Amino acid sequence: MEFSIKSGSPEKLRTGALVVGVFESRKLGGAAAVLDAACKGRIGDIVGSGDMEGKSGSTLLLHALPGIAADRVLLVGLGKEKEFGLKEYREAMAVSVRALRETGAKDAVSTLTELAPRKVGTAGAMRQAALVTLDQLYRYDTHARNKKDESHALVALAFTVAKKSATSAASEALAQGEAIGHGVALARTLGNLPPNVCTPTHLAEQAIELGKKTGSITVTVLERADMQKLGMGSLLSVAAGTRQPPKFIAMEYRGGKKSEAPIVLVGKGITFDSGGISLKPGEGMDEMKYDMCGAASVLGTFQALAAMKLPLNVVGLVPTTENMPGGAATRPGDVVKSMSGQTIEILNTDAEGRLILCDALTYAERYDPACVVDIATLTGACIIALGHVTSGLMANDDPLADELLAAGQTAWDRAWRLPIWEDYQEQLKSNFADMGNIGGRPAGSITAACFLARFTKKYKWAHLDIAGTAWKSGKDKGGTGRPVPLLTHFLLARAGKI
Repeated sequence: MEFSIKSGSPEKLRTGALVVGVFESRKLGGAAAVLDAACKGRIGDIVGSGDMEGKSGSTLLLHALPGIAADRVLLVGLGKEKEFGLKEYREAMAVSVRALRETGAKDAVSTLTELAPRKVGTAGAMRQAALVTLDQLYRYDTHARNKKDESHALVALAFTVAKKSATSAASEALAQGEAIGHGVALARTLGNLPPNVCTPTHLAEQAIELGKKTGSITVTVLERADMQKLGMGSLLSVAAGTRQPPKFIAMEYRGGKKSEAPIVLVGKGITFDSGGISLKPGEGMDEMKYDMCGAASVLGTFQALAAMKLPLNVVGLVPTTENMPGGAATRPGDVVKSMSGQTIEILNTDAEGRLILCDALTYAERYDPACVVDIATLTGACIIALGHVTSGLMANDDPLADELLAAGQTAWDRAWRLPIWEDYQEQLKSNFADMGNIGGRPAGSITAACFLARFTKKYKWAHLDIAGTAWKSGKDKGGTGRPVPLLTHFLLARAGKI
């Protein structure tokens, strides 16, 4: 998809399709009103007849209107003007892209960016426009024999700005949105790949390829022997039952000053989670290929980071392995020693994500980080608590938590903060080790974060539990690419770009 910015009077724009908005009660948006005047009230007559009432999600395609240079005009319902916020703007943009794909137009111009809510602003409108468009156009067909014919597909989409003076800032924001959208697509594809393809080795190869492609990311991959030397006994205990070799991927992007402490992102990379000896139920187990979506989000974020050339230092750590049963697999009752020296009683081998993350969080200390954010499909309890709408957020630093919450709101990739008070640590007590790896059914997401908190005392840290938001089930089954938008907006804010 080729994106661009246009300014000027809408009736003079030569394009295959021109998108304009209509609010509920049949009120024509800014560009729609201009077009209506150009075609001598033709649009107003059509809207007045009841063919388009402006309800959210509705569209109406008009052809060859007199006095208008565009081949087609697509009317998009925006809902009630007083209720038109970021959510409604994104929905209108998504609806318009889906409708454009069915028109046969190869190029189009959307004026919806001029109608974005004031709080969103021109730059925010452009970022979201690119993000939503690429999300709607995403298709996973890596293993499909009969791929969809794209010979008549939409290949160019321009967005308008009300004032020509805003073009430069809008173009920068559009490029940011495009970079983020491609990062989301990478995360989605990695998640959607079958687990016999997306192994720990494949993730490592993808990271190395990303480093070569961007030229600004240095990648180091630690093997099992390297992890043994470092004392990563917790991570290696999860890898004990699989034939796939575990990997520990370290990515470094150095866009800031040498003296500047890096932001560290840590992504859980369980490429398939059978539960190990504590075997999961068979129903829905195929979706456990998505247990590496935290890792995928780190790779997607790094791709976007490099494309945006942000003046930051960022490190990405991806501990990755399968969690499988087998003769050598870790058993409930085993005690393992983490890289930090703390010992862990394994009470349930299906609580494995925290076991690989804790060694990665200890490894992060060597970077003397400004902050650390880990991202993990960690607990089913988070789905029970928050559903599939928002990610869970827990942190040992209030300002960092506030930054992430704000970034999620701006990106419309929202998170909700849960407490990790010291009271919850009682549930992790063990008679045989420094801690157990589970704290029982109550507050499962919180006690999982409390476990991780024991390994993050030397820096500012936040944890994103994306178990409910990383993928969708049912007819829309597939990876979502979340929380790449949240993470990239967090980095944009840190870089002073938004």
